[in-house]
Amino acid sequence: MSDEDDTKVHDVSSALEYWPAPPPWGWSADDLDHLPSEGPNGEPDFFKHVELIDGALVFMSPQRRFHQSLIRGLNERLNTQSPAHLTAVDQMDVKLGERTRPCPDLMIIDAEAAADMNRTYYEAREVHLVIEIVSPESVERDRKLKPLRYAEAGIPHFWRVEESDGRPVVYVYERDPATGVYTPTGIHHGHLAVQVPFPFEVDLDQLVK
Repeated sequence: MSDEDDTKVHDVSSALEYWPAPPPWGWSADDLDHLPSEGPNGEPDFFKHVELIDGALVFMSPQRRFHQSLIRGLNERLNTQSPAHLTAVDQMDVKLGERTRPCPDLMIIDAEAAADMNRTYYEAREVHLVIEIVSPESVERDRKLKPLRYAEAGIPHFWRVEESDGRPVVYVYERDPATGVYTPTGIHHGHLAVQVPFPFEVDLDQLVK
């Protein structure tokens, strides 16, 4: 049986028959574009905030105000300082493989890709930086699992943002092309200044005021 035929057999409707367990063959990245607006029991917007990690659906918790403020503030400043060929996008998916499609808080991507308003996800090759803002329920994913997957997919830069006494702290990583893993390059309190993927500077404490 070809991959195309297999996709026709294992469609989203048949996968939902196994709910709440995942289907035996697992979910695929393309399934996310075909999930219904309602949940299996008629719940409204049930699949609105979901990402796919290693074939399993992960439901994201509602954002805290701290989280929202950082997304908005970083997005604005990244777009102000980014070169013309790059742009920042927030809460859009990146396809890392057939079974992994996370939804990072922020990404720096090719401006050409961002110009396509029909896109529901971006390919790893179009992404230059991924930023994850850690929530209480996402600590393990944001610290361990997701960075591993981003590095394996070849995304060159990763930032993890955590909260310390109500203030953001940014952990900056760069992918070592020799090992294919992220290497820490700095921990930033109060002020963030980097030269890659482009020169960028921001007063971190101002982002949450």
